[in-house]
Amino acid sequence: MRSVVKPVEFKFNDYLSKGLELIKKDFGNFILAYFFCMIMAIIPLCGLLAMGNFYKYCKKLDRGEMVGAGEIFNFDDFMPYFILQLIIIGGFFALYIPFFIFIPMAGLLGGIGGGNEASSVFMVLFMFLYLAAFIFAIFYFALKGFYIPGLISLNKTTDIKTAWNMSKVMTKNNLLLIFLFAIVVCFLAQLGVLACGIGLLVTMPYYYTTHYFAFEDAIQQIGYDEIKEIGLKEKDE
Repeated sequence: MRSVVKPVEFKFNDYLSKGLELIKKDFGNFILAYFFCMIMAIIPLCGLLAMGNFYKYCKKLDRGEMVGAGEIFNFDDFMPYFILQLIIIGGFFALYIPFFIFIPMAGLLGGIGGGNEASSVFMVLFMFLYLAAFIFAIFYFALKGFYIPGLISLNKTTDIKTAWNMSKVMTKNNLLLIFLFAIVVCFLAQLGVLACGIGLLVTMPYYYTTHYFAFEDAIQQIGYDEIKEIGLKEKDE
């Protein structure tokens, strides 16, 4: 079995409905598993690892395998998630570099020009363009890298560069759907806040189960079964 990386069909409604169905299978343990995720996230640089372990938990439960909520405390994928978080942190610092350069420069220009109107207009224009570029970059990398957690946890693609290149191809032509999906599930997850925060223990597991099905379906779509291909060739002959 190997994978052929290709754009995948994003089944928006299926992920929402299947996520709810999966939670109904073992509602109590899902809440406990997410509670363990919150505890593990307290450990520095282990937040993404906890999330990835939750996807593994979902996969085992979805397949009818024996699984306990304690499996959230698993460190097998620590290194790839550790590297991924370092890359994310480094990326944010890189995006802030222009801000750190131009703010002192604007102050210098203001001092030289006495805070004239031209320098003020320049500063406003720069901030507008900078914020637009900043937001675009965040959304671009977040959407193009949407499948990276699933590839690490569910497909055992531990090389971050490989996972990124695969995710870029898999998300092709689906960025808008993925963006809308993220908005919908985030909105549903945040409904827990209305219940004084306690509801997050109910809505956040749903957030993760919907993502699990999005990842698992995509991985199934890029799955390549050589036996099936041999069978098709024999039929053609």
